[in-house]
Amino acid sequence: MASRITLPEMGEGVIEGTLARWLVKEGDRIEQYAPIAEVETDKVTTETTSEAAGVVLKLCVNEGATIPVGTVLAYVGEPGEKIFDNGDGPEAGAEHVPVEAPAAQQASEPLPAAQPVAERKGAYTGRISPVVGRIAADHGVDLGQVAGTGRDGRITKEDILAYIDGQQAAAAPSPAPAVEARREAPGLAPPAPSKPAASPAPSPTQDGPADLLPLTSIRRSIAEHMVRSKQTSPHVTTVFEFDFSAVAAHRKANKDQYLRDGVRLTFTAYIVAAAVQALKKHPMVNSSWSDDGILLKRDINIGMATAIEDGLIVPVIKNADGLNLLGLARTINDLADRARGKQLRPDDVKGGTFSITNHGTTGSLFATPIINQPQCGILGVGAIEKRVKVIDDAIAIRPMAFVSFTFDHRILDGASADNFVSTIKELIENWR
Repeated sequence: MASRITLPEMGEGVIEGTLARWLVKEGDRIEQYAPIAEVETDKVTTETTSEAAGVVLKLCVNEGATIPVGTVLAYVGEPGEKIFDNGDGPEAGAEHVPVEAPAAQQASEPLPAAQPVAERKGAYTGRISPVVGRIAADHGVDLGQVAGTGRDGRITKEDILAYIDGQQAAAAPSPAPAVEARREAPGLAPPAPSKPAASPAPSPTQDGPADLLPLTSIRRSIAEHMVRSKQTSPHVTTVFEFDFSAVAAHRKANKDQYLRDGVRLTFTAYIVAAAVQALKKHPMVNSSWSDDGILLKRDINIGMATAIEDGLIVPVIKNADGLNLLGLARTINDLADRARGKQLRPDDVKGGTFSITNHGTTGSLFATPIINQPQCGILGVGAIEKRVKVIDDAIAIRPMAFVSFTFDHRILDGASADNFVSTIKELIENWR
């Protein structure tokens, strides 16, 4: 009997995902737990796997389709096996999204009519995905006015975007009154009829040929998050120079021992450990702004910005204050490896209270990172390189790095921010 492969639960509150790319095709033989597709949420891109070994009999969802959890993605079995495609099998009940019809056929099919606003009074009480909730909040949309076309009337991302487009089009001023005024004015001839202005083409003509790259869910999410952060927080950046001599000596003496324990000891582990101690000493940095007051977070969850093929993601080290250097290094290795292997789950990128970006791994000397909302600040660590340093009137060569701290000026002032970074600097330069 052919097995159904469905979109699994991907974390608390995550009720849908976008099938970004198939990793298999019909007729391929796959092993149990082999990755078959990449699925995007508004937070992560992750691989979904097959719970059964066999031949891929049918792919049921198009690339780019946004589907709810439980949707049948594919059927796996042996050649010639029957596929229960109409709910007549023993596993009926999971939602099935058929592969889309050709574009010409879709164009001829009428779109579902929007439900009249009068029939949708009151606040919306159905389930929505985080991305729908974020779009509604950003645009001030009352979800009770949006017609949902998803399962059980659920509002999808496409529904709310269509509603916003419709509202914007309805609010656009019409040129007709100005034309009528000209016609009624005495002594003026009616204007000659003219063709309506053509909509601008997607490709620019003045700047030469160009290709339009469709936005992935994660790239769109990054863009929205960065713009919202700059619009929300007054960003201020302070820059310090750290001497990593003590850390470099400790790492050289211990990295082989850590490697025997299966852990790569990186400079990032030391930076996270020092930041955790500094957050304990300066709890205002481990906070968020609200109109009612400043929210001091009890947990210390460190987000570590990680570059991936599709952009940037920030997996979170939960309860970092409860881990020693070995535990931090092991967790950092695990999160970074799973981020680059597209194995993170949505819960892995939630709940951060402070973020660190080690942009120096690409050779960058210093940067002014953007705050990961709704956090108070983000620490940026530049490349560690040997530089000439004057110490006690003597010239020395030391491993140095510029460390920047971008903070929300609503929460912290310059002196508070500098004291926080000074604490990290002291810990790093006197590591034991």
